[in-house]
Amino acid sequence: MAETRSTSNFTAEERAAMKERAREVKEAKKGADAEKTVLAAIEKMADPDREIAQKLHEMVREVAPHLVPKTFYGSPGYAKDGKVVFFFQDKGKYKTRYSTLGFQETAALDDGEFWPTSFAVTGWSPSIEEEIARLIARAAG
Repeated sequence: MAETRSTSNFTAEERAAMKERAREVKEAKKGADAEKTVLAAIEKMADPDREIAQKLHEMVREVAPHLVPKTFYGSPGYAKDGKVVFFFQDKGKYKTRYSTLGFQETAALDDGEFWPTSFAVTGWSPSIEEEIARLIARAAG
């Protein structure tokens, strides 16, 4: 007999993200403009996350222009060969303490037996920009 799980195991934010993901898949099949969708997701964010996401988007266009913008559970993401390499999740989305720059397993960040796959982002500075640019270039392959 199959086990069923109650949706009460998920927060309202998590349920909303799952619905967003289902909508994203439908929209992609219809040929929606993914970059417009990403920019709309960024516009919904509160500052300072919106500013960070905008700078990140601009950086990706420069450092890894071959990556394709697409939303990932309602967050801005960037894909290669149809698979998300990394995404930016603003802190307001799940009411968390900090925003996250997360890398999927398609990211070329492997480094031995242990490496980070996500980073807390609380601001933007030249040194942070440099580090993120390095990570994105490496992750994008």
